[in-house]
Amino acid sequence: MNLQFFPSKRLALYSVRLFLTRSFAVLVALVLVLMTLDLLGESGKILAVPGNGEAELWRYVSYRVPMLISRFLPFSLLLGALITFTALNQHSEVIAMKAAGISAHQILAPLIVASLFVAGAAFAFNEFVVTKSTRMVTAWDDNDYRPLPPESGILSNVWLMAGDDLVRVRHAAGFGANVHAERITIYQREDNRLERIVDVERADPVDGAWLLKGVKIYDSRMSLVRQVPQMRGLEGVEPAQIKLAKVDPEERDFFALREAIGEMRAAGRPTSEAEAGLWHKVSGPLSSLLMPLLAAVAAFGLARSGNVLLRATIGMALGFSYFVADNFAIAMGNVGAYPPLMAAWAPFFLFLLIGETVLVRSEE
Repeated sequence: MNLQFFPSKRLALYSVRLFLTRSFAVLVALVLVLMTLDLLGESGKILAVPGNGEAELWRYVSYRVPMLISRFLPFSLLLGALITFTALNQHSEVIAMKAAGISAHQILAPLIVASLFVAGAAFAFNEFVVTKSTRMVTAWDDNDYRPLPPESGILSNVWLMAGDDLVRVRHAAGFGANVHAERITIYQREDNRLERIVDVERADPVDGAWLLKGVKIYDSRMSLVRQVPQMRGLEGVEPAQIKLAKVDPEERDFFALREAIGEMRAAGRPTSEAEAGLWHKVSGPLSSLLMPLLAAVAAFGLARSGNVLLRATIGMALGFSYFVADNFAIAMGNVGAYPPLMAAWAPFFLFLLIGETVLVRSEE
């Protein structure tokens, strides 16, 4: 019995090279096609803003490409593994490996180790590149693709309650006492009726309230619009409330999100969505390890039996079932139906067991 975890060095490097090159080719093709379609849909909005031109289109591409790479990397690994295993099966290379005493797990081991390195690179890429790109493109989109000021801590399209009033902040930036908000709409209600709509160009915190500048007030009872240069408002609304009103896990790195969760707990705000997103930052990249295992069903069986296409279809169905289950679990975690830890990790371990069961029962 061969108890070595890996096959020979030559076979390991050969299979890893096939897997990575094909996965990379699929990823490039997917990103090019999807980026082209996305740009066709958004270019009109970008160019409609006076002053925007070709440079802004390339800027949008630079923001969106990292997001597409992050989202479709597991898909690419799944399809790359399927292509690799199907080719090895059709050329009887898997049969030659098994005839040499190499088990199915040994054939898969180099690909799983390569996927582990890809998962580590994906995690670092998400932390240092994708979160920033997501934050910038979201703020730019919410600003209707108009130029953004060079600020830090940018948030966009934030909703919060101030007593009975509903407040929408389209742009907020800064940290601590330097927080300011722009393009604010305050929906003032009395007895559950909308009484006034207050549009504000800019607001700065001052003495437990906010100094509102460039104010336009619409009074529904008098059907009258009046303008005020500046006034005090939003009493009792702390700057931290604006910063915590919108905590998007995709826009924050792991440590910033963990810090925000602590602040939300201290403020008594629900943290289910943020915690599920925190754990998914780890489980998401680790899904790369599952792709060779779920696609392995395409590698085994006799090619001349005519079931290669069927096996490849089963492998693809297993892979896409994982993505459906993962998205469903995260959605349930966001609404509090699943515990955050379960929402992030249950699909991973479930399909790890499914893939291992299929492999053992069919080949080992």
